[in-house]
Amino acid sequence: MRRTPWLQSPAAFLWLPLLLYTVWVIYPTFSTILLAFSDWDGVSPQWGWVGLGNFRRLFQDPAFYQALKNNLIWLVVFLAIPTSGGLFLAYLLNHPLPLDRFLKVSFYLPLVLSPTVIALVWAWIYHPQQGLLNSALATLLAFLVWAWIYHPQQGLLNSALATLLAFLRSLGLPVDPEAARSLGWLGDPKLALGAILAAACWRQVGYVMILYLAGLKTLDPEVVEAAQVDGATGWILFWRVIFPLLMPITTLIVVISTVDSFRSFDLVYILTRGGPFHSTEVLANYMYLAAFHDYQMGYAAAIAVVLMAITIVPIAFFLRYTVRREEG
Repeated sequence: MRRTPWLQSPAAFLWLPLLLYTVWVIYPTFSTILLAFSDWDGVSPQWGWVGLGNFRRLFQDPAFYQALKNNLIWLVVFLAIPTSGGLFLAYLLNHPLPLDRFLKVSFYLPLVLSPTVIALVWAWIYHPQQGLLNSALATLLAFLVWAWIYHPQQGLLNSALATLLAFLRSLGLPVDPEAARSLGWLGDPKLALGAILAAACWRQVGYVMILYLAGLKTLDPEVVEAAQVDGATGWILFWRVIFPLLMPITTLIVVISTVDSFRSFDLVYILTRGGPFHSTEVLANYMYLAAFHDYQMGYAAAIAVVLMAITIVPIAFFLRYTVRREEG
């Protein structure tokens, strides 16, 4: 069979991926941007042009600012807890330990599960009457109250118990065991966001651990051994030698955590749907409710455009950093 020059060109292999990318990515992106300037409700065949009306309304909407604030809280928490926890686990499991393979699989397993499954599991954990967390908290409080009452009124243990009970009270948690059994983690505006963030961090820490483990495996052992010969051990070895060598992985994790914090949706929608009183609202969930609950597709598209503009910033930073690093 005779081959034509066109079939031998790179375009013959690129047209199908480019076509699919255009249909599934480029066209929906520009359609969403165009839709953000309309008042389409998602049902009627006609729509009107409103210009910047959706954006003016958006920046006057208190619920939008609450959702943006919650996304920023997600960002800070994701950069602090899963990143540091994943780095600690990776550094610990990078050394020979008993059952190290089992521990690696156990920490990574939540990432394999569907976010829907994770949300349902944590909904059972947070259940006010039969939830595991309330039962454990009630048992702990019963022990602390018993120890505080029956222990002599003087002594270090009594002071520590009193301080712990006061700390729990300052967090808004009840110190009465019976009240703790009916604590509504997802129904209290003061506790709901923290409860969802705990589930999100539980899922994210395994992913960060795997990335740091991959980075630790690629380190040059001669550099580490040379630092050890020079007397670097323990914290000094980690902070002055190992952690700087992991900077490319850390940059990647920061970018991924930033993008994940702004596209958080599954846990919020399934557990609280942004409630109570928008206390757990995030931009992706607010966009979904505006589009498919309130039938305000134009307004939802405006939220999507703002969300896209926010997430482009860390991606552009990462690409710039990568290009400069490759050139260097």
